[in-house]
Amino acid sequence: MASNAETLVSIPADGVELEGTLAIPDGASGLVVFAHGSGSSRKSPRNNFVAEVLRDRGLGTLLFDLLTEAEDRHRENRFDIPLLTDRLVAVTEWLRGREDTRDRNIGYFGSSTGAASALRAAAHMEGAVDAVVSRGGRVDMAAEVLDEIGAPTLFVVGGADADVLELNRDAYEALDCKKDLHLVEGAGHLFEGEGELEEVADVAAEWFAETLDGESHREH
Repeated sequence: MASNAETLVSIPADGVELEGTLAIPDGASGLVVFAHGSGSSRKSPRNNFVAEVLRDRGLGTLLFDLLTEAEDRHRENRFDIPLLTDRLVAVTEWLRGREDTRDRNIGYFGSSTGAASALRAAAHMEGAVDAVVSRGGRVDMAAEVLDEIGAPTLFVVGGADADVLELNRDAYEALDCKKDLHLVEGAGHLFEGEGELEEVADVAAEWFAETLDGESHREH
């Protein structure tokens, strides 16, 4: 598969099947895996908007459900960061086993609580993950592994999202890798203002285009 067309996939993990949408533009060296926040899904309009911008920049995308429909009915599962991390690791290993994705550099785009699972998975899979972007991330939920992350990591936070901004500033200091913190002036947690999500997508696309260009940028 080497087109911009989206393909529905079913990914085995922990004895369940996770539904996803995979799209790989021609010539893509990088593939970005999305980890959504609690209560969201692969159909998240915000993440799908970002994914479309990434594909326009020549990057592949995988949006998938971290939980099955049955699992998602239990609210506690949405905040089970170790479970969500295990799912993201399993999906990454699945990508590494596919002929059309095994040789592509992999990045994670995590939102809210999904950012915690992305950071934890990046630390766990050191050597297999090439970049991370966190959007309004609950990065404090990955505090104990931040200094283990070698992949270039970008935090994107709304300037009006005061509590999350403070958490991100603290976590940023704990990172020991190539890193940046991008502030979207005046934005709240959901980046709903005019042009705010576009700014998120643009800075994420630039980060991934730079770090998933075919060479490893991980630091050890």
